[in-house]
Amino acid sequence: MQEIILISVSGTDKPGLTNNLTRVLSDYKINILDVGQAVIHDTLSLGILVEIPKESESSPVLRDILFKAHELGLNVKFKPIPVDEYEIWVNAQGKPRYIITILGKQITARHMYEISEIITANALNIDSIIRLSGRKSLHNPHDNLRACVELTVRGEPDDIASMRAKFLDISRDFGIDISFQVDNMYRRNRRMVAFDMDSTLIQAEVIDELAKAAGVGDKVAAITEQAMQGNIDFTESFRQRLGLLKGLDESVLQEIADNLPITQGAEKLISTLRKIGYKTAIISGGFEYFGKHLQQKLGIDYVFANQLEVVEGKVTGKICGQVVNAERKAEILRELAAKERISLDQVIAVGDGANDLPMLSIAGLGIAFHAKPVVKKTARHSISNLGLDGILYLIGVRDRDLLIQQDI
Repeated sequence: MQEIILISVSGTDKPGLTNNLTRVLSDYKINILDVGQAVIHDTLSLGILVEIPKESESSPVLRDILFKAHELGLNVKFKPIPVDEYEIWVNAQGKPRYIITILGKQITARHMYEISEIITANALNIDSIIRLSGRKSLHNPHDNLRACVELTVRGEPDDIASMRAKFLDISRDFGIDISFQVDNMYRRNRRMVAFDMDSTLIQAEVIDELAKAAGVGDKVAAITEQAMQGNIDFTESFRQRLGLLKGLDESVLQEIADNLPITQGAEKLISTLRKIGYKTAIISGGFEYFGKHLQQKLGIDYVFANQLEVVEGKVTGKICGQVVNAERKAEILRELAAKERISLDQVIAVGDGANDLPMLSIAGLGIAFHAKPVVKKTARHSISNLGLDGILYLIGVRDRDLLIQQDI
């Protein structure tokens, strides 16, 4: 009679354990139906689901596995699995799968409890949990103030919108970020990242810096804030602010460009994306002059922004061409995806303001980065507790992958 046995092995990890155990199974011509292994702090947990052929008996196999495990200093348990139960498990493979990524300065048991409570309430099953961030030293606890854990879950959520809302509540209450993505081929094959510029790629609103130099800082800042909160139409607010800059000397532009404060993690993120074949773009309601400066400094592929009009060395208070507003940002993103011959599902868009929402909504992965509350609530994903390089975790890149890359 056909038998299915789950072999569970635990003990101190060392080279050759899997080789020795599978050698025993090989001698009996055993089929492996599933296998999984995890190692935490040198402690091994190995599971092998095996099928004993009809013409064989399980007793000699299990006996030899038991002896070999004892010889290797391992603990082993055997659990018979009914064939009908196995078939139910196999059929469950067709259920949707999701990736939940938890990011923060530190992840605690309370965080895992709160998140798993929502997972359980939605009848989802956790298939795997892996750590993407590096290990933290207790002697030098400030060396790596970042933590990331990725969960793979399976099942049919009762209400995805409600789940996202509850995750957002946890994020706000506990100072962590939680991303909930469908686990599909697009998630594993993103190909382009488009950034807003002001308050995203750089920690400044350039128009505010220009306004300070022109002596109208307070007036422009007030209009900027209302626009970012979504209280004023972006195009109209942009024209109002721009008009206040009339007469500003062109030399001020270079001075501001040379002192743009790059957002934490931006350089690491973009250099990594380039190494793994991503295209990058700036799609900004700011000014092309500063976008081109960042393009040269960071190695960005595309820049789309407003072209500031300068006549006889003076800013005119106007732009050349169409205003890059919220709708135009989304339009540019579509055009870029078509140019690169990729699906929008393969595109990541990152921004912080209300004028970024259309762009974020059409991207496969739209991320509100240190965003205003209205943007964070509307966007499907957000990062508020790490730098821009936290995006690498959302595409599954581990810290150790970056260390390996440095050694190559």
